[in-house]
Amino acid sequence: MKPLWRLLRDDLLGSAKLFVDETPAPVLDPGRGRTKTGWFWAIARDDRPWGGADPPAVVFTYAPGRGHAHAATLLKDFRGILQTDAYAAYKAVAGAAGDEAAAGSADGGVLLAHCWAHCRRRFYEVAQKRPAPIAHEALRRIAALYEIEAEIRGRPACERRAVRQARTKPLLDAMRPWLEQCRAQLSKKSPLGEAIGYPLNQWEGLTLFLDDGRIEIDSNVIERSMRPIALNRKNALFAGHDLGAENWAVLASLIETCKWHAVNPEAWLADVLARLVSGWPNRRLAELTPWAWKAEQDALHRAAA
Repeated sequence: MKPLWRLLRDDLLGSAKLFVDETPAPVLDPGRGRTKTGWFWAIARDDRPWGGADPPAVVFTYAPGRGHAHAATLLKDFRGILQTDAYAAYKAVAGAAGDEAAAGSADGGVLLAHCWAHCRRRFYEVAQKRPAPIAHEALRRIAALYEIEAEIRGRPACERRAVRQARTKPLLDAMRPWLEQCRAQLSKKSPLGEAIGYPLNQWEGLTLFLDDGRIEIDSNVIERSMRPIALNRKNALFAGHDLGAENWAVLASLIETCKWHAVNPEAWLADVLARLVSGWPNRRLAELTPWAWKAEQDALHRAAA
C-alpha cells in the first residue's frame, strides 16, 4: 500500500493550500520496558467549503520526533498556504521558504494562516475557571466571526472574500485595539494575559482569511481527521516498533481518506489489495485512490441498473 500512500502524499504537497498538524504516536521501545513518543505529522486538503475541485484527502507521516527538522523534511517542496496552529516548526518552514523566494526561487513562498479555534479555546478555558468578563466578551466577538462563516460556507471563494471584507474585517479592526487595551490592564503572564497575547502575536496569520476566500477560519478539518488516531492510541496503546508506526500511518491515511469520500474502507481495501497483489501497474495507481475508485464503482452500479 505504500506506493499508493506516497501518491496521495505527493498529490497533497502539490496543492496550493494545506492544513497541517501533528499528534503523538506511542511506539514500543525494546529494552527499556516502556514506550517512546513518536509523532504523526498530518497534512490535509479539503476545498469543499469554497467549492474547490481537488478531492479531499488526509495523509499521516510518521517521524520519531516533533522537532523542526521533521516539519522541514515533510514540507520542503510545498509552496502555498499552510493552515495550522502557531507551532514554531511551521513558522520555521515558512521562513525558510520565504528566504528561498526572496533569493529568486520560482516556487514562491509559504504563507501561514492561523486558527481561530485555538485562539477561542484559550479564552474559553479562562472563562470556565473564574469570573472573567473580558474572556466572555472575547468569546462573544469570536462567535460573531463564526456566525458569518456559517452563512458563507459552500459559496465560491470570491463571494466569501467579498463578505469577509464587508462584514468580518470591521469586526476584526475593532477587536485588535480592544485586545491591546485589555492587555495593558493585565499581567502578560496571567492566564487571561496569555490568552490575549495569543491573537495579538498571531494577528497576521489570524486575519489572512480576510483576503483569500479559500482559507478557513480555523484548522478544525485536520483536528477532526486526527481523532481516530487518538482513539486508536487508547485501543492499541502503542505501535510495536518504528516500522509498525510507519505502517499505521500509511493505513490511517488511506482509511481516513476513504471516510472523507463516503467509501467503505473495508470494501476498498479488499478490492485494492487484490488488485495490487495481482500485479496492478504503478502507472495506474491513481485509479485506486478512494475518489477514483468510488467513481468507478458508481459507474458500474449505474451500468448494472
